[in-house]
Amino acid sequence: MQDRQDPSMEDILASIKKVIAEEKELRVTPARATSQFAPEAAAAEPHEVLELDDPMVEDMQLPEPDLGPPLVSMDAAEVAREKLVTLQQVAAAAPPAPQVNPLEAMVREMLRPVLKEWLDQHLPGIVDEHVKREISRITGHGF
Repeated sequence: MQDRQDPSMEDILASIKKVIAEEKELRVTPARATSQFAPEAAAAEPHEVLELDDPMVEDMQLPEPDLGPPLVSMDAAEVAREKLVTLQQVAAAAPPAPQVNPLEAMVREMLRPVLKEWLDQHLPGIVDEHVKREISRITGHGF
């Protein structure tokens, strides 16, 4: 059993949209990228709060990164984006998982000790029989 929960459909879709938007922004405005190692950042007072949306260096022009040709055409990206939006809308409109039926929960709790007792008595023999049969099949020798 896992201790952590898997990400929801909304989290996955949001992550995909974020990556697409970041790549699109890099291609549209690569000159806006700023360096975190700018001299102004070192001179900032310790009690100041750094806003991540504010550029740290306004006058410094960084070289434009060579991203090469886009991996997908704008048309293909738009079609994919539309499909993801449709999926997100359907996932958001899906009915919630049914609540546990109280009668079913009660029956499960009643059967649990009976099932445990049966497994304790029969499981070792079942496993032993299957292991012997599989060893015989693999080796070609009967037990």
